[in-house]
This record gives sequence, C-alpha cells and structure tokens, in this order.
Amino acid sequence: MSKLTGKVAIVTGSSKGIGAAIAKALAAAGASVVVNYASSKEAAEKVVAAIAAGGGQAIAVRGDVSKAADAQGLVEAAIESYGRLDIVVNNSGIYEFAPLDQITEEAFHKSFDINVLGPLLVTKAAEKHLAEGASVINIGSTAPLLRSESTTVYTATKAALDAITGVLAKELGPKKIRINSVNPGFTITEGTGSYVGSDFAENLIAQVPLGRAAQPEEIASVVLFLASEDARWLTGELINASGGLR
Repeated sequence: MSKLTGKVAIVTGSSKGIGAAIAKALAAAGASVVVNYASSKEAAEKVVAAIAAGGGQAIAVRGDVSKAADAQGLVEAAIESYGRLDIVVNNSGIYEFAPLDQITEEAFHKSFDINVLGPLLVTKAAEKHLAEGASVINIGSTAPLLRSESTTVYTATKAALDAITGVLAKELGPKKIRINSVNPGFTITEGTGSYVGSDFAENLIAQVPLGRAAQPEEIASVVLFLASEDARWLTGELINASGGLR
C-alpha cells in the first residue's frame, strides 16, 4: 500500500512548476488530488492527465486563493469529489522583484494577497474538514534568510508565511493537525527560467554548497514526507530545501 492511499489533497497553484511536481508526487503515493489553477485550465488538465496516466486520481479546479469564495470552493470541490480532506499544500505564490524606489502599492498588495492572505484563506476553509492527523504544508522560501537586494516585498511575504506556520502549529496542534513549511532555494521552473544565466541566479547558485539549482521533484519529495505519517511528530517546522543555501 502506498503511503497516502485513501488520502485527499489540495495543492494550490499546481498547474505548473513546483506545484505540479507536488501534485504528481502525492498522487503517485496514492492520494486523490485537487489540482488548482488561477488562469491556465489547459496546463492544469495536462497535470491531471499525467496523474491519470500513472493510475492516479485528480481533478482540476479553478480558483484565486486570495478570494475567500474561491478558497472555499476548492475545499468544497475536494469534499464533493472525494468525501474528505487530509492534506493541504499552500503552493500558490508570485515573485515580483523591485528596488525600493520602484515599489508600488498595487504590487505590494498583490504579493501579500496571494502569498500571505491566500494560504490563510485556504487553511481557514479547510480546517473544519481536516481530521486528526491531517497535514498542512506551506511553500515558503529561503528569501528571508538571504535578504537579497530588490526583494523587499517578496521576502516580507515569505517571512510572514514562516511566522504563520509557527503560530498555526500552536493553534491547530490541539486538533492534531500538523502544519509545516518547505522553503526552497533557487529552483528551475517555468517561472524562474527567465532568470537562468542571469547575474541574480548565478550568484545564488554559486552560494549553494551542493553546487546547483533544485529541480521541482526534489522539493516535492520533501512535501511528500511531511504529508505522510513518517512526519507525524513534526509541526511548526521550517525545512530549508535549498541544497544548503543560507
């Protein structure tokens, strides 16, 4: 029996990149997965098709995680389709870098709405359906450790998510719901592809003790561990999946 047989998972922002890799990994381990997307239904359906081709179960559900109604809709889709909810992966996020003199109110609120409010709304909607032993996994970043120039807003959102993980571990612990954060370093995805070869990316990779960027599947394997019973004694932890980048 696979580690997650009979479990049901929601993975936000899972039509591509790290989210898609996580959805596929959870499905391969036996979970039924809600693949969430904000704009590209086609990309989400490709992830669902890949899961089905491997013998897994998944559905694609559109939703903007920064909207309470959409967050609730994601949870309702999981319950209506599969009858339960055991795993929530808050992966949706954006990264827009700018120096101080180019920060705008609009960009600030957009980043905080998706990167901070989104995980809160999805976790809030899911809470009453999560049974004892359930796992919530936030996808953070090593940005708060690195504090790179021109990443003020993005770094602030991920620092906030670290804090949320710790606070909710205490709040949800009595209900036997675990919450942890996986904080990747530079990872090769569709979104980061434009940075490959840039001074920004090369500088980060040069600081990685293991000498390279991560692949999405390497982040997914850490999420899979946290979603499983193997991590039943872990909550409130920030796991830096960064090849040693600090």
